[in-house]
Amino acid sequence: MDLHAWITQQVDHVELLIDEGEFPPSQADGVRLRCEADRRILARHRIDPAFPAFAGACEGCGLDDWALPNIESVNDCPELLDLAHAHGITPEILASLDRPTPPEPQPQERHRLWGVPTSPITTSQVPAALRGPRWKP
Repeated sequence: MDLHAWITQQVDHVELLIDEGEFPPSQADGVRLRCEADRRILARHRIDPAFPAFAGACEGCGLDDWALPNIESVNDCPELLDLAHAHGITPEILASLDRPTPPEPQPQERHRLWGVPTSPITTSQVPAALRGPRWKP
C-alpha cells in the first residue's frame, strides 16, 4: 500500500464513521465536505500511467522542463503528505508504505571500446541477394 492508498483508506474510515452517526449533526456536514475535498485531491494526485519508467510518478505534480515527472513517487507528493498529516500519519507509518519501483531494465551489451549500450547485431534480415558465398546467419 502506497501513500495514496493509505489516505484513501483513512477517508473511507472517516466516511464510515459519519454514516454510523459518530459525529454530531453540527459537525457531520463539515467532515463530509472535508472528505469530498480529500477525494478531489486524491483524484488529481495519483500514479501517472504515462510514465512506466517512473513507476510511482505523481500525475498531479506535473512535469519539469525536460517533460519528466516533478515527483517520481506519490509517497513524496507534497499535497498527499499534507493530507496524510491531517489524517494522522506518523514517520513510522510513512516508512512502512510501499514505494512503487520501475521494472528492472534488461541487460544490454556494451561496445567493447566505448562502453555505451549497443543492440546485438543480427544478420537474419539480410536479403539473399546481399549474402556472400561464406554467409553465416
